[in-house]
Amino acid sequence: MKTKHILVATALTACLAIAKEVRPPAPVAEVTKVEAAVDGPLVQIAVLLDTSGSMQGLIEQAKTQIWKLVNEFITAKQDGKTPVVQVALYEYGKDALGSKTNWIRQIQPLTRDLDKVSEELFALATNGGEEYCGAVIQRATLDLAWDANPKVYKAIFIAGNEPFTQGPIDSKQSCKDAIAKGIIVNTIHCGGEAQGIAEHWNQGALLADGKYLVIDQNQAIVHIEAPQDKEIVKLNEELNKTYINYGAAAPAAKARQVAQDSNAAAKPESGAQVQRIVSKASANYFNSGWDLVDASKDKSFDITKVKEADLPEEMKTMTVEERKAHLVKKTAEREEIQKKVLTLNKEREAYVATQRKESAKNDTLDTAMVKALRMQAEKKGIAWEK
Repeated sequence: MKTKHILVATALTACLAIAKEVRPPAPVAEVTKVEAAVDGPLVQIAVLLDTSGSMQGLIEQAKTQIWKLVNEFITAKQDGKTPVVQVALYEYGKDALGSKTNWIRQIQPLTRDLDKVSEELFALATNGGEEYCGAVIQRATLDLAWDANPKVYKAIFIAGNEPFTQGPIDSKQSCKDAIAKGIIVNTIHCGGEAQGIAEHWNQGALLADGKYLVIDQNQAIVHIEAPQDKEIVKLNEELNKTYINYGAAAPAAKARQVAQDSNAAAKPESGAQVQRIVSKASANYFNSGWDLVDASKDKSFDITKVKEADLPEEMKTMTVEERKAHLVKKTAEREEIQKKVLTLNKEREAYVATQRKESAKNDTLDTAMVKALRMQAEKKGIAWEK
């Protein structure tokens, strides 16, 4: 079993030429669900996670810090509007994934369903395998529904610690192909900076306008508890009461929401619970497929077109006007709670900034990614509140 690993996503047969040259087959395409078109600015981020044996620390960081990554765009604007964030996930380098796919699996396509992303992260497990960066970058580049608009910030973040050039697919060419489609490739080496350079992690970033980053995958996330935390957690209970379930997908989706609240709460040392609640108070936590409040934000939404059988029990006996009034009420309640959470979070961030000390010499996954994405997104005209 290898002891180092890498964040990547691509699928080709892992054949090695022994007596003669073997031409690798075409990549294995996956059926990618394409979500409804976004009306306004868009950010697309693919995170490629190595799930081979020694990467358990990296997976633990990803489980708890995905919310912090999304939250970076809460106060961001492009052309006066807050960008919608879509996240995709791949895992690679695990024996169970199989050689036919180069030990690669698409976990989630580009999606706004953050509860599903969290659910999948908490389900990840590690074991040994082969880690092919070039292959997984190629897969992510070809499989995902990347937006063609040049103003969209599109980025791949791949992390690991095996040589970047391993595998049947040329990693340099994969990076060139990605940037040709406007997709920046950021490489995150889990280990020493010099070792990462020796194993060509920096070259991938250079070829695709990205940033070469170094992290300690086994370092614990440093969370500073703030006076606002308890009130933010309390507000989450009220926030959950504003969801109006509808349709066949609602029971499972609501259960997923509750489960991911619990998963985040079970990691108090990481700060995941507060970061998740802040995400839920933002426009990027969007559940129009099962929640009427979010569904009603679509200009074409018409409550009269929702079948009675798809409504929650308390709304089935209501008149059309009562249903409209109920929806307006819940929408207003949610907006008020979200406003309170975001206000508290601003106060919280100010408090944390005054308390933070340079206690850790190395970046963790979240801090490394934030450093890169802010600088790169600004080049796309995305600006942050000062």
